[in-house]
Amino acid sequence: MALTPSTGQALLAAHLERWHSTLAFVKSMALNSALDLRIADAIQHHGGAATLDQIATKAAVHPSKIPCLRRLMRVLTATGVFGTQQAPPGGSSGEPLVYTLTPTSGLLVGSRNLAPITALMLHPAVLPDPCAFKLRNGHAFWELGGRDPAFNKLVNDGMVSDSEFLMGIAVEECGEVFRGVSSLIDVAGGLGAAAFAIGKAFPHVKCSVLDVARVVAEAPSDTGVQYVVGDMFESVPPATAILLKWVLHDWGDEECIKILKNCREAIPPRDDGGGKVILIDIVVGAAQSSDMKHKEMHAVFDLFIMFASGIERDEQEWKKIFLEARFSSYKITPALGVRSIIEVYP
Repeated sequence: MALTPSTGQALLAAHLERWHSTLAFVKSMALNSALDLRIADAIQHHGGAATLDQIATKAAVHPSKIPCLRRLMRVLTATGVFGTQQAPPGGSSGEPLVYTLTPTSGLLVGSRNLAPITALMLHPAVLPDPCAFKLRNGHAFWELGGRDPAFNKLVNDGMVSDSEFLMGIAVEECGEVFRGVSSLIDVAGGLGAAAFAIGKAFPHVKCSVLDVARVVAEAPSDTGVQYVVGDMFESVPPATAILLKWVLHDWGDEECIKILKNCREAIPPRDDGGGKVILIDIVVGAAQSSDMKHKEMHAVFDLFIMFASGIERDEQEWKKIFLEARFSSYKITPALGVRSIIEVYP
C-alpha cells in the first residue's frame, strides 16, 4: 500500500498508543522504585524542592547509580508523579533542575499518606517482580538468543515486524535520506526487513545485512538482500551508507563508540565524496516530540531499556559519542513518531 504523509503519521500515532499500552507497566515499576527509595520523603525533607544529589544522599543511592536515578526521575516527572523547576541562581550543586512534589506525590508523605496502600498494590505478590533480565534469565538479552531457539525466533520476528512497519513510512516520507546512496550495509539488521524495504524503494541501492551467524542462518533467500556473517564490534563491510536501526540504544557509550568507529572506517572519507551513517533511534526531547505523550514515552522507554543495560539518549549525549567516534557533523530529523533519523557524517 502506498502511504501518504497523513497516513504515515496516523500510523505512527497509533504505534505510539500501542507503546503506551505495552509499556504501561514501566510506570508502575518507576513508582514502586520511588516508594522503595522514599524519594517523596527526601524531597519533603529538603522543603519540597531537592536536587538529584540531595535525593541520592537522603535515599542512600550509591554514586555509581546516580545516572540510573536521573533516568528514573525523568520517568517520574514525565508521568506527573514529581515536578521540576529551575534551580535558584548561585546554587552550589551546579544542577539546573530541582525536583518538587506534585499533588500525586504529596499523597505519599505526611502522617495520613497513601504510601502503604500503594506499596501493597505494587507488591510482587500482586505485581510481577520487575527484576533485571540477566538476573531472571541467567544470561544477557543478546546471549539468550544463542541458547534458546524459541527466544531467538521471538526476537527476530519482533524486529521484522517493527522494520516492516517503520521502514515503509521512512522510505515514503524520508526517502531523501537514501538518495545518492549506491550501497548500504544494515548493521545488526536481523532477517533483513529494513534492507529489503530500502532496496525495494530504491532498486539501484545494493543492500546487505551484517549479523551474527545464528541470525544469518535464519535469513530468507528470496529478498534480493545479501547477508554477511560478522561482528559489528570487529569490523563492518565497506559501503556508501551504513544503517543502524534501533541498535545503539542497546549499548553503553563505550560500545557505541567502538561500533561507530568501525562504521566510519567502512564509508568513504569526506574528501572522497563522503558516505554517512544513518541511525534510526530515539532522540530524547527531539522537536517533533514536544507533546506530552512523546515526552512520556521517551522517558518510559529509557527506563525500560535498562533491562538490557541500554539507554535512550538526548542530542547532547548522541553528539558526545559521535565526536568521540571522530565524526564531524550530524543531522537529526524527528519524523518517525517517537524515533528520529540521524545522519552522521565523517
